[in-house]
Parts: sequence; structure tokens; C-alpha cells
Amino acid sequence: MVVTAHRPASTPLCTCTRGATIWLTGLPSAGKTTIAYELAGRLRGEGHRVEVLDGDEVRAFLSAGLGFGREDRDTHVRRVGMAAEVLARNGVKVLVPVIAPYADSREAVRKRHRTAGVPFLEVHVAAPVEVCAARDVKGLYAKQAAGEISGLTGVDDPYEAPEAPDLRIESQNQTVRESAARLHALLVERELL
Repeated sequence: MVVTAHRPASTPLCTCTRGATIWLTGLPSAGKTTIAYELAGRLRGEGHRVEVLDGDEVRAFLSAGLGFGREDRDTHVRRVGMAAEVLARNGVKVLVPVIAPYADSREAVRKRHRTAGVPFLEVHVAAPVEVCAARDVKGLYAKQAAGEISGLTGVDDPYEAPEAPDLRIESQNQTVRESAARLHALLVERELL
């Protein structure tokens, strides 16, 4: 007896098996994760293998116990970068919405990908701090203003914005769907879809 696996009729089979890491960096509440999940849904609908490595979720497991000082942040970014590179090397489109505030940490991840021959795109979700504070998705800006936390990226801890990202998205000037569409267009342009 031969058992055959069937794909749902609504899920197209993708012939593109080339993986890539799409790193979305920006301030807290800039829209990184929201854009990543919007794009992930679109890519899955096109039949691509996709994973979202949300910085907060990964921190809870892969980087549990790390703090928010520079050294711990660097360690966290490098761990996420390694996981992304391994997945991408195996044909997965990996969307990585992580603050990653330091340029040298992001460059280390880029170099790891380059060494492995894996495509890496850096996307700066460039909403200004005032917009992010108004959104305050996780209540971090309010906690910082109340003195409950310190070391908030972009407020009382540095954020080194990418000087030459592959794409800069000003999420305050467009919808989530428009932001994801711009990122999708970049993947097409770079022949990753």
C-alpha cells in the first residue's frame, strides 16, 4: 500500500527553495513584528517555507537569563542570527523582527550569513521615537517615563540606526499591508522569490 501526502488545494507548491534572512530592526513599537507577520502570511499563501523569529519570543527561550546590557544584547542578537542562518541555509525565508540596537552586532550576523553564502537583508523600520511612544504596544515607554524601567532603546539607551539598509520603511507613513508589500517587492527584486 502506498500512502501519498496531499497538500490542501488552496496552498500552492513553491518551486523556490532558496532561503534568506530578512532582519527587521528598529525601535520598540516601530512595527517590526506586525510587518513580519503580515509578510509571512503572504509568503505562506504563495507556498514559501517561512519562519518568524520574534525577538521577544526567542529571548524567552533561546536567550532566557540574559539581561539588557550591551553584552547580553549582543549575545542575544548573535544567537538569533545563528538560528536564522541555519534555517535560511535550509531553504526557509526567515523574518527576524529584533531591535538589535548595535550596528556591530548586526554586522556580525551579516558576516555569518555571508560566510555561509546565505542571503541577508537588513530592513530598518524607521518610525520616530515619538510615534513609537504613542503606539507603546508593550507599555515600555510608559514604564520608562514612570521610572519603572531604564535602558529603553532609543530613549535612555542608544539605538544605532543602519546607515545603508537594504530597505528603510517609515511605518508611520503607510499601512502594514503597504509596508509588507514594499518588503515583498524587495525580495522579488533580489530574486529571492
